[in-house]
Amino acid sequence: MDFSSQESTDAVTCPICQELLKEPMSLDCGHNFCQDCITAESESGNLLELECRCPVCQKRYQPWNIGFNWQLAERVKKLREVNMSSQQPRRRDLCEHLGENDQISYKEEEEAFSRLCVQDQEGYQLSPKEEVVKECQEMIQEALKKLTPEQQEAEQLEADINEERATWKNRMQTERERILQGFEEMRDILDKEEQRELQKLEEDEMNVLDDLTAAIEQVVQQKQYLSQLVSDLQCHVSELSIDMLQDAINILTRSKIWTLKKPKIIPKKLKSAFRVPDLHGMLQNCKELTEVQSYWVDLMLNPLNNLSNVAVSSDQRQVTFGQYSIFSNIYPCNFSAFDVLGSRNFFSGKYYWEVDVSGKIAWILGVYSAPSNFNRKKSSGFVFNPNVNYSNAYSKFRPENGYWVIGLQNESEYSAFEDSPTSDPKVLTFYMAVPPCRVGVFLDFEGGAVSFFNITNQGSLIYKFSNCHFSQTAYPYFNPWNCPVPMTLCPPGF
Repeated sequence: MDFSSQESTDAVTCPICQELLKEPMSLDCGHNFCQDCITAESESGNLLELECRCPVCQKRYQPWNIGFNWQLAERVKKLREVNMSSQQPRRRDLCEHLGENDQISYKEEEEAFSRLCVQDQEGYQLSPKEEVVKECQEMIQEALKKLTPEQQEAEQLEADINEERATWKNRMQTERERILQGFEEMRDILDKEEQRELQKLEEDEMNVLDDLTAAIEQVVQQKQYLSQLVSDLQCHVSELSIDMLQDAINILTRSKIWTLKKPKIIPKKLKSAFRVPDLHGMLQNCKELTEVQSYWVDLMLNPLNNLSNVAVSSDQRQVTFGQYSIFSNIYPCNFSAFDVLGSRNFFSGKYYWEVDVSGKIAWILGVYSAPSNFNRKKSSGFVFNPNVNYSNAYSKFRPENGYWVIGLQNESEYSAFEDSPTSDPKVLTFYMAVPPCRVGVFLDFEGGAVSFFNITNQGSLIYKFSNCHFSQTAYPYFNPWNCPVPMTLCPPGF
């Protein structure tokens, strides 16, 4: 093969440095470059991009997929040998000039040969072996100086990616467990609903069967009586005599007053027809509750004033109605003595908390924000106007007075208090199919909304105040009312 031809020379020439290829590397597109040239070209690009472009054809390639071209390296080697052969007489003369003791082996590459010689005005002179070794060591140190930080960076990058991978795996596992737990709870709810419906059906069946059994017994008794009466009449018709006349009259009297008493009508429809649960609604409730619970805040309780007739536990999470007798002269017109606020106040944002009201027959809870025309009490931040004479127990619990609350009284009467044109609030009474043992409260300050959720009934919405105008800071509000059973603030996630 003629390596001296122009075509062969171009094939082994680096397009970047325009010199013979040194450690030729091939791209996917087929173009070849010196290892140092293509490495420098790759590093000069955007470090955030995972692909580079070929300097010749601009096709994309991945830096880590570059391969060493052994075949081309062999061709370059042979070409260097041809070029070096023409320089051998000159090198031999130089070595003879220096003497045999100072000769060293020459590398075949032209670059290595140039490192052994120093060019000056008088010609070429070979360097000693020690200088070559020293120069090589310096080059190695320089390479290490460059590569060591990159190696450390690569190791750190690998560690960071592994850590991120582990974090994502844990996050996905947590979400997977949450999903499984959520649907397991849904299945548990459905199982309980199924048992409840079956129990109701069984009770209805027993009641209907009992009624039907009683009706059958009643009909049988009348049938027996009627059969005896008919038998007596038939007997007297065939054997009637003067002596039997009185008996015949009695039987006729009984037959005249006889009336068949029909049993009470058994309804053909079931007392409680089964309705398929609204699964879509249940899922929607769960999603809404999960969303608002992401704003759960940790609260404690603060009595409002020294006249407070409530007892707060040492951990400030539980409030209990105090001694009733000392307030008997004002009860039930003044409930201010039972007011308790949360330890935190809010002037923006979204917040959620839950209250355990298990066993209570009366309570009031929600949000309080002092109206602008009240005088603020500095000690607690709560505003109370002693000059206001409320006409009934509920007069103050209305948005106009800064209260967005719902309540329970008489064990089963649930109410929400809205504004009304009169001095009395608009009390909205609603039915609770599942009485709440735990109530969630969600405050959306900018959205002007206060929502209440029945946690006991899959987080269903109890009531929502909309278009709320909080003139000042808002507080969580609690009132144990006249029920001695405590109400308890639940810690987040409990």
